[in-house]
Amino acid sequence: MMRFLVHRIVQAFVVLLAMSFVIYGLIGLMPGDPIDLMISADPNLTPADAERLKAIYGLDRPFSQRYLAWLVNALGGDFGYSRLHAKPVMDVLLPRLGNTLVLMGVAFAVTLAIALPIGTIAAIRRDSAADYAINFVAFAGISTPPFWLALLLIMLFSVTLGWLPAGGMGNAAMGGGFDRLTYLVLPVMTLSLASIGGYTRYTRAAMGEALGQDYIRTAWAKGANMARVVIHHALPNALIPIVTIIALDFGTLFSGALITETMFSYLGMGKLIYDSIMGNDFNLALVGLLLATFVVLMANLFADIAYTVLDPRINFRAQEAAP
Repeated sequence: MMRFLVHRIVQAFVVLLAMSFVIYGLIGLMPGDPIDLMISADPNLTPADAERLKAIYGLDRPFSQRYLAWLVNALGGDFGYSRLHAKPVMDVLLPRLGNTLVLMGVAFAVTLAIALPIGTIAAIRRDSAADYAINFVAFAGISTPPFWLALLLIMLFSVTLGWLPAGGMGNAAMGGGFDRLTYLVLPVMTLSLASIGGYTRYTRAAMGEALGQDYIRTAWAKGANMARVVIHHALPNALIPIVTIIALDFGTLFSGALITETMFSYLGMGKLIYDSIMGNDFNLALVGLLLATFVVLMANLFADIAYTVLDPRINFRAQEAAP
């Protein structure tokens, strides 16, 4: 187990290093020079000042030297300054990452709390009216674009009914309790409703396969009731592929959060990365994208560990002993 974890952590570090090179190169190709932006903001800067600033920020050096200098500083914990916020990049990013993880965590919890039970019901009552109704709603959810759903929810609950705020976070940044919940409802509904259909379909398929296995027939033959068969025998095996899908879907949910945060002006990572790209804040955009990559890699690592816990057939000792 320890060897597996070390291997996966090293693998994640190599992927993160490769992604830092790719993202650094892509950020460098973005239109807009930071020195030109400084000159446009302060007309008193002369061409000599511009050349001096380029030397200070290392923009007069080749790409490889600039990347290596940035990488050495980053490995030492110095990720640079945000031009838009006039603060160290991590001081801006970490609070926003916390807001995004809260949004994604609540959306994930709501999605699984709804999708797992109704997917299980659809599998148990396969080809019944309930199964057809659940499938119809699931396909409708899968087919609905998140941005369109966000606009629909804003029009219904904010503009027409006036029940919920259309955007922002209220006093959430100051630690507001109930106020934070009211501002979370519509973004969470947008993310969850877009995911519930897919997870319902996965659960229906995994549970249907599990219910057809011989050990389930044995449990029925022993007189086990429906709850025991489903919860104690079928569900643990059905969860194994679903855990893998959750890990793979984490990146999709993160990109969905970017759209949702922008639509609802939610102060999370997605909106911050969007604003930094639009404002040519290169350091902030670069580290924000890398932090998002890091979170997705950690989610995949967690899924691998959970997979080994759920599936006792995985024997690390046997794998490590293999040539």
